[in-house]
Order: sequence, then structure tokens, then C-alpha cells
Amino acid sequence: MRTTPFPATLRRQWGLDLSPAQLYAVLRLRQDVFIVEQSSLYADVDGRDLDQGTRHFWLEAEGSHDPLAYLRLTEEPDETFRIGRVVTARMARGRGFSRRLMQAALADVGNAPCVLDAQTYVVDFYASFGFVTEGAEFIEDGIPHLRMRRTP
Repeated sequence: MRTTPFPATLRRQWGLDLSPAQLYAVLRLRQDVFIVEQSSLYADVDGRDLDQGTRHFWLEAEGSHDPLAYLRLTEEPDETFRIGRVVTARMARGRGFSRRLMQAALADVGNAPCVLDAQTYVVDFYASFGFVTEGAEFIEDGIPHLRMRRTP
């Protein structure tokens, strides 16, 4: 059963323009879900968050600066965009926040090709945006994934 959505404000920020507090909040959410909740030990801080071409998207509850959901959009050397670090706080799941973030990121890139590495259980979610699987399932940080591509 889906939970009724509650108001959340969409934020979009270039990597170089993130304040220390914004970066901290984003990294804390990613750590809470990917490393602690999913028990996946990996180097989340990979040097891409502050790249000039990196864009951060997140949703905040009214009156709060803490992200409820987040994704990162990076530019790859081959002029493809990569969507990654898609995450929603446990208490905010089932409210369509990841869908809102995906819509915002894809609107930003327009007709440029995009890739992502989807956890296998959410492949259908990404397929709803026109992403198709490429290649065989692989294990990343102990979790099954599939590479997906969207070529408008």
C-alpha cells in the first residue's frame, strides 16, 4: 500500500556549489542507507561529488534541510550521463520521491544518453523511464546489479 505523499521541495545543486552542510547531509543519507542499512562496505566518497559537471538532486521536507531522497548525475568522458547513488531514507519510502528525482534528472539531460547500474530488484522502476538492460547481472559491493542504458 502506497503512503500518501507529503510536501517536499526539490533541490538541484552543482557539485562545486554545494555548501559543507548540504554535502554532509547528502553523504550522511547515503551512508545510512547504502553502508549501514544495506550492510555494504564500499568507498562511497569517490571523488565525483565535487566535480565541476556533477549535479546533485534531492528532496527536503518542508522546514528541514535534511534530504529525504537523493540522486547524483555525473557527466562521463564519452558525453554520456551517469545516474547514481539513488537513495531514499527509510521513513520516506513509498511516496514517489525517487520517481520525482529521476524525472528531474532526465529533464536536465534532455536527449543525451544515460547509463546507470541498477540493483536488480528495481530494474522495472528504471525501465519505466526507458532504460533497458545491457549485459549480464553482476555483483557490486555484495548486491546484484544490472547495467542499464537509456538512448532517446
